Amino acid sequence: MVRLDPPPLDWCTTDDSVVRVALVFPMQGAAGIFGPTCELCARLAAEEVNREGGVLGRELRLLPVDGGAEPHRVARDVEALVDLGAVQGVTGWHISSVRRALAPRIAHRVPYVYTALYEGGEDTAGVFLTSETPDDQLRPAVHLLAREHGVRRWFVVGNDYVWPRRTARAAHRYARESGGTVRAEAYLPLGTHDFDGVLRRIEHSDADAVLMLLVGSDAVRFNRAFAASGLAERCLRLSTLMDENMLMASGPTATSGLYSTAGFFASLANQDTLDFHGQYAGRYGVEAPALGSLGESCYEGVLLLAALIDRARTLDVSAIGAKADTVSYEGPRGLLHLRGGHVRQRIYLARADGVEFDVVAQLDPRPTRP
Repeated sequence: MVRLDPPPLDWCTTDDSVVRVALVFPMQGAAGIFGPTCELCARLAAEEVNREGGVLGRELRLLPVDGGAEPHRVARDVEALVDLGAVQGVTGWHISSVRRALAPRIAHRVPYVYTALYEGGEDTAGVFLTSETPDDQLRPAVHLLAREHGVRRWFVVGNDYVWPRRTARAAHRYARESGGTVRAEAYLPLGTHDFDGVLRRIEHSDADAVLMLLVGSDAVRFNRAFAASGLAERCLRLSTLMDENMLMASGPTATSGLYSTAGFFASLANQDTLDFHGQYAGRYGVEAPALGSLGESCYEGVLLLAALIDRARTLDVSAIGAKADTVSYEGPRGLLHLRGGHVRQRIYLARADGVEFDVVAQLDPRPTRP
């Protein structure tokens, strides 16, 4: 088991030698399954930043905050830290409901780097985003599956909050572009265990693919139920939120015909990914939680936050925003640039092979009709 030092006892005091950052990641709930990887990857990035001189010549120190709690509670907790002067920045992976509650409270006061894939459209000043959006991630995947596998009829299964619902709205457009349609949608509360009703609807539909917009352990339970129902023999599954921890928890018998799309997969055979594997294993050992895109995004978040502050040479969020579009940084996803508050990156499609991902394509951001 990996053990990390707890936050320092003096976290609520001011110290001009330290830049403190709230690391907001899920410690409970459906997304808690990949929370440990989020923390480990973020701490690895902070250690790297500090070895290279820190931020503005000061130590970068992370303060963990449970992003798996009720969104408005998370927002109140983080806002309180900002009010106290206990943190000078915020980053981490958390669902869009948390981001939407948090951004209006803190983004105009401290830089906020959001690392989760999301539904797109976030333009709050002071918010910077490292991960995928549907236009870059889902759209080319839908086109590729239509072209190469003849997928035309989609059934959407998602959790009942803003990211799945808005992504599904975009999926209707992507399906039409590729000569297909979204036949039906179903939304379930976070923490759902019983998928029988949804599976019956899929079985009675003529869908040849399911778009999974489920978080963490909900996706794991759906995968198992889907495979047990025999639907995997008839329908492909595509998820835009499926990392290696979720794949392993689903089990090798529950992943046949499952595709995922992301900006990072641990199985990518390039030098950036191999170097990151070496750093992660060297720091935490072979028993550490599996690397995946969701945890790795928190590494990206720390690197981007440090790059933003260093580029502006100040902690002032307005000055940081003014310089943001000139910021670049290099990490496991390669050399990345910030434009319009969003990181631009390569996106891949992978097919599950048991409990591992086989990357089958780098996606074209401008797919053509099949």
